[in-house]
Amino acid sequence: MSLGGHVLVLNQNYEPMTICHVKKAIILIFLGKAEIIEVMEGKAIRSISQSFPYPSIVRLSDFVHRRQRGIMLSRKNILKRDAFQCQYCGTKSRAMTVDHIIPKVRGGKDSWENLVTACIQCNNKKGDQTPEEAAMPLLSKPRKPHHLSFIQSHAYTTDVRWKPYLFMA
Repeated sequence: MSLGGHVLVLNQNYEPMTICHVKKAIILIFLGKAEIIEVMEGKAIRSISQSFPYPSIVRLSDFVHRRQRGIMLSRKNILKRDAFQCQYCGTKSRAMTVDHIIPKVRGGKDSWENLVTACIQCNNKKGDQTPEEAAMPLLSKPRKPHHLSFIQSHAYTTDVRWKPYLFMA
């Protein structure tokens, strides 16, 4: 059985924390740091002499106090936030880049509000101009995503067992 799936991780109070790989969840369980809340029916992790349930949702044994740090700013997370769609022309091609709305050479910062997904053609066309100067309006205003909404919209599975915990019922 492959350990390539994903598991929803809940805090001790059942608040959604993150999504991790099955391998990480198994390690948390065996270290006594988490317990299985929901399993994937029909799947198991087998050793030579034992069989273990394949987790879908785990809950941490101890409460973890979360700092309000939010989602890490990264190229991958910008692309996810924008649903891999160019924010200038709306295309959804594989060749996407991250564009600074206010170009770096003009003082633009690396921030959620200044970075958007752009196709290579639009990024090259815009160049070192602002969207207004290039006559390329944005499809939506970029915002910093909220932790829970980011998990909800970017869950790697359509596992119906996750929905009540992500308030998606």
